[in-house]
Amino acid sequence: MFAGTTIFTQVMDLLPWRRFQRCVTRYQGDYKVQTFKCAEHFRVMAFAQLTYRESLRDIETCLRVMGSRLYHMGIKSTVSRNNLSHANENRDWRIYADFAQILIDRAKILYANEQLGLDLDSTVYALDSTTIDLCMSLFPWARFRKTKSAIKLHTLMNLRGSIPEFIHITDGKMHDVNILDLLVHTPGAFYIMDRAYLDFQRLYSLHQERAFFISRAKNNFKFKRRYSHEVKHSTGVQCDQTIFLTTYYSAKKYTAPLRRIRFYDIERQKRLVFLTNNFDLPAEEIAALYKSRWHIENFFKWIKQHLRIKSFFGTSENAVKVQIWTAVSTYLLVAIVKKELRLEQSLYTILQVLSLSLFEKMPILEAFSKNYVPVKNNTGRKQLTLFD
Repeated sequence: MFAGTTIFTQVMDLLPWRRFQRCVTRYQGDYKVQTFKCAEHFRVMAFAQLTYRESLRDIETCLRVMGSRLYHMGIKSTVSRNNLSHANENRDWRIYADFAQILIDRAKILYANEQLGLDLDSTVYALDSTTIDLCMSLFPWARFRKTKSAIKLHTLMNLRGSIPEFIHITDGKMHDVNILDLLVHTPGAFYIMDRAYLDFQRLYSLHQERAFFISRAKNNFKFKRRYSHEVKHSTGVQCDQTIFLTTYYSAKKYTAPLRRIRFYDIERQKRLVFLTNNFDLPAEEIAALYKSRWHIENFFKWIKQHLRIKSFFGTSENAVKVQIWTAVSTYLLVAIVKKELRLEQSLYTILQVLSLSLFEKMPILEAFSKNYVPVKNNTGRKQLTLFD
């Protein structure tokens, strides 16, 4: 009989707690705090994400049932709604944001050798945002429209392993293109964006930093063709051109030549026009790179379906950001568990197994063995797979 620790404790032991404590010290998170410190707060919020708890009362009830086991799980204080609510309102959200960045750096190393599906050595990023709608009366600080509040998660994702390397949380009114001003571009990397990021002044800055971009052209896009390159129509590429901008302000902001590729997507029966500053890759690879941008869409769908980020335990800006960053950390933790334990299951399967076996006392690898079949989850959430 296994007399060791619970699976929750084994999962938490994979986290670099000394570095977490440095984040706490940086922002004085435990200053004058006698009970329910930041480390315990993080553990409880991670538990809420792993098991998809609905409310503070739900978290309190589930954890109090465990009684004495909580001490051995690293939760030494009484878990109550008041403690959780106060911590969400007052613990600086930057503690959890900085810790999430530490986990991002760790996941990047673990997934550095993931296959991209293309014969390309360069780093490929997808840049996009997702909007989370909120109630205006409860979240007046999250400006969006006259009768609606919302926040945006602006995300830069490394497509080798679908690891988010940069996340910036803003209110819903901030335009996506402004995020380009906050990014530090990597020379030689590819940045794949949709038409919302088509700002030629910002793209020219990216070009000058020797990074590459791939974006969709807008319908009113005006240009002058300089060269037409030979294409293979069997690949779906209809034209491959070297162009210059002709609109006065656009031409003034982006003075270098651009590459325009028109591609017909047979699966979607749709004609797409791409703009890029890369003239070396074959046109069909440019189209394939843009298609890989949908990994970030799958990431947004995954975290919205399987983590708690569409409804919140608190209404203040700090409480919302604490919950989002602990959700991101939970996603990264599941990704780290997959690699460090060399699991073959998808992230969805790993999350479901963990959610149903956190309080079991068994070696964590045994929970993922074929001989262990957890009780079926009846939450009714649809499955979205990632890392298949």
